[in-house]
Amino acid sequence: MTILRLSMLRPSRPLNPLALGLRCVRCGTVFALGDYHQGCPACHDRGVPASLAIEYAELPKSLDRLADWQIYPDHPTLGEGDTPLVRMDGLAREIGVQDLFVKNEGANPTGSHKDRMSRFVVQRALDAGATTVAAASSGNAGASLAAYAAHVGLACVVVTTPDMNPNLRRAIEVHGATLMAAETPERRWRAMVGRVKTGQWYPATNFILPAVGSNPFGVDGLRSIALEIFRDLGGRCTDIVVPTARADLLWAIARGYCDLRRAGFLVDPPRVHAVEPFARLSKVLAGEDYRGTFPGRTTLVSIGGSTVTYQAIDAIASCGGKAVVTHDIEVHEDQDRLARCGLYLELSSAAALTGARKLIAEGAMSSDAVVVLVGTSSGLSECHTYTEAIATVS
Repeated sequence: MTILRLSMLRPSRPLNPLALGLRCVRCGTVFALGDYHQGCPACHDRGVPASLAIEYAELPKSLDRLADWQIYPDHPTLGEGDTPLVRMDGLAREIGVQDLFVKNEGANPTGSHKDRMSRFVVQRALDAGATTVAAASSGNAGASLAAYAAHVGLACVVVTTPDMNPNLRRAIEVHGATLMAAETPERRWRAMVGRVKTGQWYPATNFILPAVGSNPFGVDGLRSIALEIFRDLGGRCTDIVVPTARADLLWAIARGYCDLRRAGFLVDPPRVHAVEPFARLSKVLAGEDYRGTFPGRTTLVSIGGSTVTYQAIDAIASCGGKAVVTHDIEVHEDQDRLARCGLYLELSSAAALTGARKLIAEGAMSSDAVVVLVGTSSGLSECHTYTEAIATVS
């Protein structure tokens, strides 16, 4: 009897037949389906890097099977998606809106929305003939990619910083992935460049400056959040509040709603707002160059970082949202408030509630708003001490 190891079982799964190619979110050029790890080649050559996104010839006429809306209708799965949309009546009254919901992405298999990306990244890596996937990650993306890589038999490398949360470090290592550390987020990206260019690693995340979004096949997986919210609320939702760093999630939700409009399901999408821990996108929307650096300090690790991507600008423009800045002390208080309502979210996720308060105070959301906060990850993995060393990048 022949026994096949899991690492030998690498199924090929068909791409969505409606996928035409990859369109630049900035210049609109459409490229053949393939891997463009530095974003749009044309914009990159002009010094204005921008993300690519899957372009579809047409969209389904039904929401009965959401998988048909995405690049891999059949894909490796650990049971991600279809996360709860939790009604929070007490908080709605407290902050002064008609209805408030939390899309609890902490219910995904590894505890964050990143699972919706990882399922497609590993499948694309298999299709590309890769043997190792890699991510620059502060934790959630790395833990997710490690799990899905293990599920399909790929090797995985996560390049992080020395102060990585030990709970997430353990989650990554137990899946058999390799951890490497670099002193800063920017050095993490430099550590990835050579190995990606030589084909040693297949990248799940950005690794260039100025930054672009993550792997477009992975980002396509995040569009399902918009589809699920619409399926559950119909056209009632007026505002969606998203914790944001380089805007993969923000852009994907905005794009999902624009796709629903294109398919004829609604006329006006909800406003999709970005919440950040210090001014980055806010400065860009006020006129600064998105290619600059925007340093700041925060305990909201998952949405930290000093860069802005063009896809963030595109997301705000496409759905008429705003970018608001929160303060760490307020977010800590809102994390506790959410927990006392039954949802313990990661600190960065709790920023969505703080952002909603700010939007109401600024008059950007009205008292009759129906609001969805995207709770990007569970608080159960949080830990604020770190004593062990991680092998450094050579």
